[in-house]
Amino acid sequence: MKLFKTYIKGYQKGILALLLFCAIFCAVFALYHLPVKAVLYPALLCFLLGTVFIAADFSRVKRRHRQLSEIKELTAAMITFMPEAERVEDEDYQEIIRTLQSEVANLETLTSARYRDMMEYYTIWVHQIKTPIAAMRLTLQNEDTPLSRTLSADLFRIEQYVEMVLAFLRLDSVSGDYVFREYSIDTLVKQSVAKFASEFIHRKIHLVYEPIDQTVITDEKWLSFVIEQLLSNALKYTREGSIRIYLREPKILCIEDTGIGIAPEDLPRVFEKGYTGYNGRRDKKASGIGLYLCKRICKNLGVEINISSEPDKGTTVYINLEQYNSKKE
Repeated sequence: MKLFKTYIKGYQKGILALLLFCAIFCAVFALYHLPVKAVLYPALLCFLLGTVFIAADFSRVKRRHRQLSEIKELTAAMITFMPEAERVEDEDYQEIIRTLQSEVANLETLTSARYRDMMEYYTIWVHQIKTPIAAMRLTLQNEDTPLSRTLSADLFRIEQYVEMVLAFLRLDSVSGDYVFREYSIDTLVKQSVAKFASEFIHRKIHLVYEPIDQTVITDEKWLSFVIEQLLSNALKYTREGSIRIYLREPKILCIEDTGIGIAPEDLPRVFEKGYTGYNGRRDKKASGIGLYLCKRICKNLGVEINISSEPDKGTTVYINLEQYNSKKE
């Protein structure tokens, strides 16, 4: 009905002109005292023919509208067919569409080339920066002073940021970078915790770890990245107290801290890219990328990640590993 109203609206001027001409004919016949039937019969015949013409034309318009609606759902590159042009303006519109298609294709090619160049540059940069980081770590290992321990902790943070850059670069092109195997959750967690051992000791944060006698089908590198990022956040925002790691039934890995917590208004948005919230703005060092990467990686792994928190009481992150059962099957 909406299409028919639009169709009639498009021919509104023609219909008004036809009615005007009929009124003129009726007025002339009336002024000359001619029989009214002499104009009514031709008018009725014209009305019937006009109705048939409108029905046939509307059927054509409806068919073209259906074709164009199907084309509208396609991307520019997928449009290979367009309805046959019936008027000069139709040909003009189709020529404009072809020109725009060509421009879009050229722009996509240029953008893709620039993206590949950027990916190659930053990937090379990440691997190159690891060399001086490794050299500095070896140098600091030969000393055991408060300064060297502080520098080692800062260097570890730099390594984490470098890994975040590499993860961010590979985020949209890692379909071939996943290798799913069966791993012990206990082994994965211990490996991640070991990297933060010196920071736990230096910050005097107590670790409460309950051994986890469970296995999971996962990609070791990417799940470890998520666990390490969550541990890093827990340590960053825990001034004193403890960090607890345990498994909740059926297979939910929990990382719980006694830190400053997250404001209720910030909690729904913590996984958004670039969102730092009140604590991040106060800290002035948060990038708003860490939890975003965790969310995206968990999505790629096929698991769910959630957070609960109370200000000044702590935060708990839940990773539902039970969803890996479908991959194992």
